[in-house]
Amino acid sequence: MRLIPTRMHAVMDYAVGVLLIAAPWIFQFADESSAAKWISIVVGVAMIGMSAVTDYEGGVLGRMIPMRVHLMTDAVVGIFLAISPWLFGFADDGANAWAPFLVIGLGEIAAAAMTDPVARERSPRRGQAHGAH
Repeated sequence: MRLIPTRMHAVMDYAVGVLLIAAPWIFQFADESSAAKWISIVVGVAMIGMSAVTDYEGGVLGRMIPMRVHLMTDAVVGIFLAISPWLFGFADDGANAWAPFLVIGLGEIAAAAMTDPVARERSPRRGQAHGAH
């Protein structure tokens, strides 16, 4: 069921990107796990970068990535985040760094599955409605 419009998805993308960049300090694992810290920061920066060039309302630097590709990438990133504590060995580091990775990862998968891939608003760069024929 596609309940999330692309405009809301754009806001969520930027918010989650910032959350991931700040997560090591918010969730207090910046000093405990170097892998968790850098994965969180790099994925957060990548999410913001991808959002900036996606063909939706949040695409501020160009509209190079189609929304369907963006959503597929979000799902893959979500899976990566959800399994990264076990994949990179910081699930048992004592800092509970695994929890935000699992929750944010599952949230990314859900958002990708529930977002309507067709933008409903006019694109300022193309001057026409997305999805219109």
